Amino acid sequence: DSAEASLSVVFENIKRCSSNCLQMLLENISGLTLDADFTVEVIPEINVAVVTFLKRIDTKEFVEKCSQHKRVREFEMTARLLELTNTIKAENLPDSISTECLKVYFENARSGGGPVSYVELFPEENSAIITFRDHKGKT
Repeated sequence: DSAEASLSVVFENIKRCSSNCLQMLLENISGLTLDADFTVEVIPEINVAVVTFLKRIDTKEFVEKCSQHKRVREFEMTARLLELTNTIKAENLPDSISTECLKVYFENARSGGGPVSYVELFPEENSAIITFRDHKGKT
């Protein structure tokens, strides 16, 4: 249902659309403003961008609008909801970080966090996998 829908949308096959062009296209389709209403993370290694809405919108309807939009089709891009997950990877962590500190950080409800059930540190990569009790708590 829409209340449980992800606030993030994945755009695939973005290679023909520059980052600036994609941002303008998203503003045109959504009627929203970059930074104030949504963020865009381009992941060139896998030819995708993830759009995260900072305010609640009907993301299912947005994906449908995108699939019908002339420019999206011209660029041969596709849009889909980002799957809800209860596990995230945190990267670029300080060497001295502890599992307890990460639990406290990711349980902060004001930042979108929630109850953490497990943290696995990877000190050689300065990263960690954080598993939440459910998909509602993730930042």
